[in-house]
Amino acid sequence: MFDLSKEFNEFYNEHTILPQTIQTDLRDKKKLNIDRLKSGLNELNDENKTSYSVFDTKEQGSIAMSTVVQNDSKDYDIDVAIIFEEENIGTDTGTTTIKHAVANALKKKCTNFKKDPEALTNCVRIEYADGYHVDFAVYKKSSDGTYYHAGSSWQERNPMAINDWFSKAVKEKGDKLRSVVRLSKMFCKSRSSWQMPGGLIQSVLCNECFVEYERLDECFYYTMKAILERLEESIEVYNPTDETKSLLLKQKDRDKMNNWIQRLSEKLSKLDITFKSDCTKKQAYDSWYKVFNHDFWLYSEDESAKNSYANVIKEYNLVEAEAYVRKEKQTEQFIDRLFPVDIQYSLEIDCDVIGKIKIGRITKEYPQSLRYLLKNKLTLSTGKKLVFKIKSTDVPGGIGSVDIYWKIKNNGRVAYELDCFRGQIEKTNLAEQTETADFKGKHYVECYLVKNGICVAKDRIDVPIE
Repeated sequence: MFDLSKEFNEFYNEHTILPQTIQTDLRDKKKLNIDRLKSGLNELNDENKTSYSVFDTKEQGSIAMSTVVQNDSKDYDIDVAIIFEEENIGTDTGTTTIKHAVANALKKKCTNFKKDPEALTNCVRIEYADGYHVDFAVYKKSSDGTYYHAGSSWQERNPMAINDWFSKAVKEKGDKLRSVVRLSKMFCKSRSSWQMPGGLIQSVLCNECFVEYERLDECFYYTMKAILERLEESIEVYNPTDETKSLLLKQKDRDKMNNWIQRLSEKLSKLDITFKSDCTKKQAYDSWYKVFNHDFWLYSEDESAKNSYANVIKEYNLVEAEAYVRKEKQTEQFIDRLFPVDIQYSLEIDCDVIGKIKIGRITKEYPQSLRYLLKNKLTLSTGKKLVFKIKSTDVPGGIGSVDIYWKIKNNGRVAYELDCFRGQIEKTNLAEQTETADFKGKHYVECYLVKNGICVAKDRIDVPIE
């Protein structure tokens, strides 16, 4: 295959992986709406003489599995399991009753949404006008520890089973499996008219048919070829945590599988030319464009002008932009390339901003929450001491039971001129990380909790220094 591995990796990093800023925004929305739910339930309890309370929450789906991808429609979602204790809601409470209780509780606290929170068959959905949505899957936990999901009826289901399965699969096959899943999703979302199978089905088949190659482009291609061959034999796909249950529940699910076969067969054949000895770079670009239908693959002789530099091109000239991007990428690390990511627990970090203030003739140092400053649109200036700290987490055994990693990332012209982007992920096992606000830029800090070699919790805080 014509070697466009450098370009393919750039496409993957810049246009496939969902930026951390958006993932953080989704998780912020999750936290906000869990708080809204708890507060709304308290009001409902007072009105109806009930005693509903959330026992636990678990992140699910593509965000938890770190397989979410970018899309033009900005239709991003975060799935959360809302768990009640059976004794708390009553053994006779039906699925419709509890889902409507969740929806009504949210309605009391949710305003300015695209539409009111809605109780659907498998979840309660909150839709934002900007395309985001939060899906609350409702569960109950019985006295013997068994979990049941509120669908059309109560069905036994462990809310973390899929996350655990995928985390184990990535641990066995390596993180390229996660990359191939993302790329498969990117392909399936490449045309709005396509009706393609969902992320879980794609993840199952990517794992089943995974073909290891050093180059990511070849790894993706040969895995998709293997999936095509597998589907031509049988379109049946079973739940990886219960192989007695098919993931194809309706005829439209089977129609989507047949669509997948058709599109894979049609588009993979466009790459045949890349295996010819006389294939040109332009032909290779054109072939990948036919696969992903993404402007990144529009060939240009002037590669320095490609849109990968669009985020800095307005601030720098072309030469500087190229140098900026090259230098920035030299240092930055990403948690999902160091460890399997299976977000099971919450983590909240904050930062004490410590500076000097004059009161009469007395100068005092004062701490102020960075999140408070950001919420109230107050300016963070240079010269301040910044103490980042773990504010709360529900990881069993507390922070003493996990390894703690921190990432400090600088951005902007001054970071470029000083060659100080940073972005390394460092193990400290400390609940605090002290820095200084040395120069202007839109920086950020992330914290990760790693247990048994798996990242089980993470959080981020933006640090805009003006």
